[in-house]
Amino acid sequence: MTKDKKKVIREVLSYALIIVTVIIIKIFVVSPIRVNGDSMHNTLHDQDIMILNMTSYWFKDIERFDIVVIKSHNEYLIKRVIGLPGERIECNNGHIYINGKKIKDNYAYSKTVDFDKVEINDGEYFVLGDNRNNSLDSRVFGVFKEKDIKGKATMTIYPFKRFGLKK
Repeated sequence: MTKDKKKVIREVLSYALIIVTVIIIKIFVVSPIRVNGDSMHNTLHDQDIMILNMTSYWFKDIERFDIVVIKSHNEYLIKRVIGLPGERIECNNGHIYINGKKIKDNYAYSKTVDFDKVEINDGEYFVLGDNRNNSLDSRVFGVFKEKDIKGKATMTIYPFKRFGLKK
């Protein structure tokens, strides 16, 4: 094999390695995701582009108030975790109660409509959109299984004026 052919093969292999690495990272580590709708307003806005971290829960548990991406019926939902496995959650007079204790809900953009008590089993989570009057969430779909939670989304990358971490 000539020196030129070796150089071309080496260059092609290096580009192939880069492409394979990028594909693996996008499939298994991080991926862009677009916010569709106003259910997370005022924290997130329609058409914001965020980074979905698919490794965030490999080494730590899902926590209350995390912003998560859930796969539901072939679409992705971005919601906030409110209820954790083993808890009872309900809303009375616009206040959310976990196991009978009122929680401080700093993320609600609008008043939460009352809902009946929900028992959350192991491996399940109760999620709500921040814009409670304009969100299809666990009040409609019920609890979500941990396997349906694809990761945590905390960084907005576009539009650039909204760039940064979101809580």
